[in-house]
Amino acid sequence: MESGKIAFIPGGTVTSPAGFFAGATYTGIKKAEGSLDLGILFSEVPCVTAGLFTSSKIKSAPVKLCQERLKKGRALALVVNSGCANAYTGEQGLADAAKMAALTAERMGISPEDVLVASTGVTGRLLPMELIEAGIRQIILSRDGGHELTRAIMTTDTVPKEAAVVVGTHVGEFTIGGVAKGSGMIHPNLATMFCFLTTDAKVELDFLKSALRKAVDISFNMISVDGDTSPSDTVLLMANGLAGEEPITTGSRWADTFQQALDQICIHLAKALARDGEGATKLIEVTVDGARSVTEARLAARTVVSSTLVKTAVHGGDPNWGRVIMALGNSGVEVAESKLDLYIGDVEVLKRGRVLPFSEESLVRVFNQSEVTIRLHLNLDRASATAWGCDLSEEYVAINSRYMT
Repeated sequence: MESGKIAFIPGGTVTSPAGFFAGATYTGIKKAEGSLDLGILFSEVPCVTAGLFTSSKIKSAPVKLCQERLKKGRALALVVNSGCANAYTGEQGLADAAKMAALTAERMGISPEDVLVASTGVTGRLLPMELIEAGIRQIILSRDGGHELTRAIMTTDTVPKEAAVVVGTHVGEFTIGGVAKGSGMIHPNLATMFCFLTTDAKVELDFLKSALRKAVDISFNMISVDGDTSPSDTVLLMANGLAGEEPITTGSRWADTFQQALDQICIHLAKALARDGEGATKLIEVTVDGARSVTEARLAARTVVSSTLVKTAVHGGDPNWGRVIMALGNSGVEVAESKLDLYIGDVEVLKRGRVLPFSEESLVRVFNQSEVTIRLHLNLDRASATAWGCDLSEEYVAINSRYMT
């Protein structure tokens, strides 16, 4: 194995890797006039492609289409809209998703089977296909069009989420770029989220699938805003191989470096999703150390960061640290109270289960920061995991009580 230098690219996006183009337009699917709501991502050569999707038993039409087409592990383009999720729409929804792909294929001069589809927004409504057909014809693709694509996939997001890293090796370099959306209906095991990733590295399909699964497990599967999961969650990774001749496979010399770079960009985007949770004012980071297994560490961290009572305490600056222990105890993981350590920010609250002397004002100070860290040491073994979430505010209720109005 060899290691390379990984660096974030200022202003990087999904079209930063060689050979990728994107563009977006406003069609009128969204109510806000002028808001981009339809986009296309395209590679000039075929891509080895992997995807992960919602854990919901009721999946949107675009998810079903992508799952079927990705059986061959190949794609050239993605067409995506916001404003309407094309979910709970039956056979007509499936037909509309297929038509979106066919229209995009005709526009790009490729096979419809090489086009993937994603839709986000209000569920239970059919897509306005006349608007989408007109929009696909007017999209102009460019090498910096990833910035437009990022804006086109936003729903209740307040900021675009995009990034890219370049990996330097002694034989050259490759790039991984990505865009993401998500603000509400976000919970571990994906969320109401999209993440579209690209790379110009040459990657073998089985390794690409494995690398994506590992990266998602420590990033998008470790965030929570409100405890709900949508029918539309989609993560795609497209690799066009334009950066080099040597394929990256399991155990090859650049496999670990590729995994590290993919992990970094996925964690970066996952934290951006949690930070921009609907109505959020603070990012919460929960780390659990000393668990019996990684599975238990992840479950504990996700349970604490998902707790409504923890979220509201952080939002209000309420120094009720017992809520953290309550959530941990409800996680179902093995815990020994007499071995437990708890840190909130720089304040040590518990040491081996014993409450230490500290001032409540010090916890209020931590909770009033824009980023709140909580560390739990179980002291049972050596497994650890980190999860991210946000506080729960009155604005969250306001946003979701008028989502369709």
